[in-house]
Amino acid sequence: MFLNFIYSRIQKIKKRKNPIKYWRNKGVKIGKECEINPGASFGSEPYLISIGNHVRVNIGVNFITHDGGCWVFRTSDKINNAEKIDLFGEIRVGNNVHIGSNSFIMPGVTIGDNCIIGCCAVVTKDIPNNSVAAGIPARVIESIDDYYLKHQKDFSYIKHFDEIEKKKYLLKIYNKEIK
Repeated sequence: MFLNFIYSRIQKIKKRKNPIKYWRNKGVKIGKECEINPGASFGSEPYLISIGNHVRVNIGVNFITHDGGCWVFRTSDKINNAEKIDLFGEIRVGNNVHIGSNSFIMPGVTIGDNCIIGCCAVVTKDIPNNSVAAGIPARVIESIDDYYLKHQKDFSYIKHFDEIEKKKYLLKIYNKEIK
């Protein structure tokens, strides 16, 4: 019991310290220039998941590679070997993808290249290249080009700012008193 507790704590520390290395060691195929939040989960079959280059997976994202609904068939006397039934699906994420916080990516789904998945989306079907998808279940709501055009006037080019510069800039933009 105590050794299980220690092992569990060590795994949590490893995942928090370097989530990409941690999940690669569990079998997830992860490309280059990716950001994986330590609070993301790659489920019980991480080796069924592949992620392309330049992908961001935010906090609370869950990759689900199995369909737990099979549970209801396991006691059926109408299905041969019902007690052994299971259902799995690979998950593939293309290149240059952002997956918003608390999203669920379900078994058998492919997310194309150049996609944005909105926060709290439940992705149950494939998402084509160059799409923005959101909702429950997730559906394509616009193209990447439409998203860019819609927000073009709203973008702030401050990614290089440090925290103090960023705060000062944002408080000025949103007319807040600087403290």
